[in-house]
Amino acid sequence: MDIRGAVDAAVPTNIIAAKAAEVRANLVNWQSYLQSQMISVEDCEFIKKFEVANSEEKQVILTNEGHQCAKTFLNLMAHISKEQTVQYILTLIDDTLQENHQRVNIFFDYAKKTKNTAWSYFLPMLNRQDLFTVHMAARIIAKLAAWGRDLMEGSDLNYYFNWIKSQLSSQNLHGTGPETGSGAGTISPSESSQYVQCVAGCLQLMLRVNEYRFAWVEADGVNCITAVLSNKCGFQLQYQMIFCVWLLAFSPQLCEQLRRYNVVPALSDILQESVKEKVTRIILAAFRNLLEKSAERETRQEYALAMIQCKVLKQLENLEQQKYDDEDITEDIKFLLERLGESVQDLSSFDEYSSELKSGRLEWSPVHKSEKFWRENAVRLNEKNYELLKILTRLLEVSDDPQVIAVAAHDIGEYVRHYPRGKRVIEQLGGKQLVMNHMHHEDQLVRYNALLAVQKLMVHNWEYLGRQLQSSDQQQAPAVAARS
Repeated sequence: MDIRGAVDAAVPTNIIAAKAAEVRANLVNWQSYLQSQMISVEDCEFIKKFEVANSEEKQVILTNEGHQCAKTFLNLMAHISKEQTVQYILTLIDDTLQENHQRVNIFFDYAKKTKNTAWSYFLPMLNRQDLFTVHMAARIIAKLAAWGRDLMEGSDLNYYFNWIKSQLSSQNLHGTGPETGSGAGTISPSESSQYVQCVAGCLQLMLRVNEYRFAWVEADGVNCITAVLSNKCGFQLQYQMIFCVWLLAFSPQLCEQLRRYNVVPALSDILQESVKEKVTRIILAAFRNLLEKSAERETRQEYALAMIQCKVLKQLENLEQQKYDDEDITEDIKFLLERLGESVQDLSSFDEYSSELKSGRLEWSPVHKSEKFWRENAVRLNEKNYELLKILTRLLEVSDDPQVIAVAAHDIGEYVRHYPRGKRVIEQLGGKQLVMNHMHHEDQLVRYNALLAVQKLMVHNWEYLGRQLQSSDQQQAPAVAARS
């Protein structure tokens, strides 16, 4: 699947489409605005002519009077405050752009002559109270930015991306949408989720442009996406967010950066539970991009190992048994099975451990209890500026899963037991204090492994201590027997 074949992200949600149809049906009395001297004769005559023109007539008008069109639209927005009329103007602008993407340039031409940017007229509208007005303005901004000849940059782009992040992270996801400014009261959870889908659609449109992908990652947008995906959102929003991951993974450089985020575990969880073919399709396409577009072999291998660790291989084998009309799904399953199958052949115990650790999903897999593994690999935890040790200590700090904490504490103990010089490293990383904190954890297994780890951190010779304890036990045994 390529970008050209993807569904148009600019398609409005049901609530936006229904409201837009209602707005179009309520024609504005422009003459009353003229009589009140709120608009000029020139703007009044133009808008009355434009709104009744058919598609072909509008194209002629825009070809001959593009400057006047942009000027009139923006003048009306600037001088009229009535919400219904503002909604009408925005809907008319959105319809005009949607009909022909090249029409965005009339706003760029006008902005250039007035020494502004095309989106500077619409960004302030994101602060209005009416949800329909806000989201129509957001759609227009996305279209101008994605289809226009100039890129949105600097503070304007930061402002817009921060607005998108705040909307995706807002209470709207929980179905408690804000009140509108038009007396509609609190909106329903269904309406709320559709407005969030509209925001996601704006992001989908923006991320089709390579420069915006880099800006989104720089703005910590990937964490926003993974947070939405972990929030058990509806399948449509799932699809849209994964669509954004798929778009980001078209850039080899961003594939490198995406390694810092738990994208693969998030997507594999959804794949396991997905009942919607469109969601399955976009996850497989995203996985394929991560493996295919990554320029570095190490990056490709890391993604493959993460997928294996998250049991994607088993899911692919199950999917292979099903029949799909969509050739993209069939081809992606075949591609992923081949790539992951090759990676399994090359998988070492340290690769397996590293992949599990980076996924953040520690479990009592055999490597953790393997004396041979720790004897051969403890020192390797120092590689890449202690990358894996930093992950271990981070898990001790942020994880709320008792199993993850217990395994992490155990591993730190095994690391210092087989590499005593690592005690200072663990202390510098704050790991010693974190392990000690968990000695009072409510979970018995966490307390036990934290206690063992602390003992290993404290003693100078773990094997010597072990022999001493064993000898002491043997000496005490006869005495106990004699007393009994």
